[in-house]
Amino acid sequence: MSKSLKLTLDILIGAAAPVVILKYGTAPLGTLTAYLAAALVPVAWVLVDLFVISRRFNFITTYGGASAIMRGALTFWYVDGALFAFKDSASFLLAFLVFGLTALVGTPVTRSVALQGLDPDTPERERQMHRLLDEPSVQKALKQAALLIGASNLAAGAANYVINLRMVTAPFNTPVFNDQVANVNAVTRLVLVLPDMLVLFFAFQLMYKAMYALLPADEGTDPAAGEFWTLLSRREDAMARVRSADTTLSASAAETMARKQARGEFGIS
Repeated sequence: MSKSLKLTLDILIGAAAPVVILKYGTAPLGTLTAYLAAALVPVAWVLVDLFVISRRFNFITTYGGASAIMRGALTFWYVDGALFAFKDSASFLLAFLVFGLTALVGTPVTRSVALQGLDPDTPERERQMHRLLDEPSVQKALKQAALLIGASNLAAGAANYVINLRMVTAPFNTPVFNDQVANVNAVTRLVLVLPDMLVLFFAFQLMYKAMYALLPADEGTDPAAGEFWTLLSRREDAMARVRSADTTLSASAAETMARKQARGEFGIS
């Protein structure tokens, strides 16, 4: 499946379908059936994509699948008012816990995101990636990116809670309730998604900028010279030369000097 088709289906099934079902399916299907269908169709699409279409299991897809299962389970929590507003904001709270708290108490999950985004295809490349991600400046950027994503989801969850609390005021299992949920979905899919995309773009840019800052500059002579794995290999070669240049140094001192000289060769202050 092409990326453009996949994106189109994500938008149609994940965002448009629930609104259409609630608006136009409540009368023919019944209030509760339409509500369940609107909530579960996007969940089913995520799981079909995970287990049937893409069949790629890593942190990103596992997180998406877990979030979808949580939303599906919460569908059967029949509440309204403040509890419904909380239920509808639960996915934002999950993202805050996954990204924000892991950055504060342990290894940020953005490390896994970076690994899967660059997708090292050999054990050697994976080891090289881990050494790059262990650099203090990269670790700092990964933590900042995770905190930024976590904070944005916390803010989005608070905004989503307030919007739901003010717009969904009817009792559960009534046509008016379904109509109000459709309205709030139409609003939040536009108001909250765009800022989230901008924050993700900035966070990923922060991460990859820190990584590329430790790689040699593209020399412009070889078409492959600017390719990430080529640059990472050149960095590893430079650090290896420094390690072997002075065998009298301790392992930790040699590693420190290797990093310093590698950065010097690549024009990094």
